[in-house]
Amino acid sequence: MRAPLLVRLDARDRALMQRCVMPATASRPARLGWTALTRIGGTGPSVAAAAATWFECCDLHAASELALTTLVASHLVVQLIKRSVVRSRPAHAGLPSALVTEPDRFSFPSGHATAAMSVALGYGLTFPAFALPLLGLALLVGFSRVRLGVHFPGDVLAGQLIALTTAGVVLALQ
Repeated sequence: MRAPLLVRLDARDRALMQRCVMPATASRPARLGWTALTRIGGTGPSVAAAAATWFECCDLHAASELALTTLVASHLVVQLIKRSVVRSRPAHAGLPSALVTEPDRFSFPSGHATAAMSVALGYGLTFPAFALPLLGLALLVGFSRVRLGVHFPGDVLAGQLIALTTAGVVLALQ
């Protein structure tokens, strides 16, 4: 008999994570680079980036408003799901230890990936010329969470999809 879908997905998620995670023996510059990148998705930098142009005029204010609204709404969704699903982080599930401090004990979905994508979408939708670099940076922030052993790839993908869905809802309600 075949394993249930969620069991199979979890097994694939673990296998992909093990291929992507940085070994504990990685060079100091590599660890510092990925750590600096992952911090972009943290609360302080995300809120600062989203609010940076709040007091500016016109399109800059609109971008800030969209980024902040998406960031706050998606954060609420992430916290609700994290407290409902309660998936353990990789290090607590028998995989290598995280190379950075884990912000809490729940892995699914990734708040950092959600935050980075929320801000990128807020500015990228308002300024399409910057959309590709911003989305690329958000994707790298998400990958850094896997690379540093803090999240499974599925956690990151779910967080990015939450940000995308939330931005769509925010836009539809405007």
